[in-house]
Amino acid sequence: MKANLLTFLLSGIIIFSSCKKDNGTVLGGDQSPMGEVGVTVGSTSATIAGVSNIAGTVVTLEDGVSSFTGTAVITNSTIKNILANHPLTTINGNNVTVSGVELKITTEGIESITGLAPGIIVKYDAKVGDTYDSNRTVTSRSTDDDYPYGFMEIKVIKVEENTNKFGVKKTTYWANHRFGLVGIEFTFDDNSTAKFPVYSSAENG
Repeated sequence: MKANLLTFLLSGIIIFSSCKKDNGTVLGGDQSPMGEVGVTVGSTSATIAGVSNIAGTVVTLEDGVSSFTGTAVITNSTIKNILANHPLTTINGNNVTVSGVELKITTEGIESITGLAPGIIVKYDAKVGDTYDSNRTVTSRSTDDDYPYGFMEIKVIKVEENTNKFGVKKTTYWANHRFGLVGIEFTFDDNSTAKFPVYSSAENG
């Protein structure tokens, strides 16, 4: 088989079912504007691995947890078959809807509650070698603006997750303290990859 903050959301969120929250690192910080109700997220207009028209919206914010609903058009039958088994997903032809994806988004970082594998995704003060819940490890941190993002280049923290579920071997996240999650890449069991940029209608101050 060849989601400012997470404008990506659907690209990756839908690949994972919700599961029990691991005990682990606690995420602090103030509420980020990126988690406020009405914030929208999306990805590239291009079709990647049979996935296009990715769009998500924060529909509720309760006790610091933002709930997202997202949609996408998916023509890749393998991805659709994976998603069909998960309770957060509704499929109508090639139109896929995901609801109930929950994230804690603060000025300190991002934590998955339901949707992606639960636990800390990134902390903005991360150091290379830091590890979080769900087998996530910080593998690099930019010292220069070297990551292309829209029409600019930014510093990023790269986090790799040993996923090993549903045909996905590894998930890689790129995050920035101002724009939140800016990219997500899936490495599949056959070693093919699909990378999605993530854009949001809000950002940290």
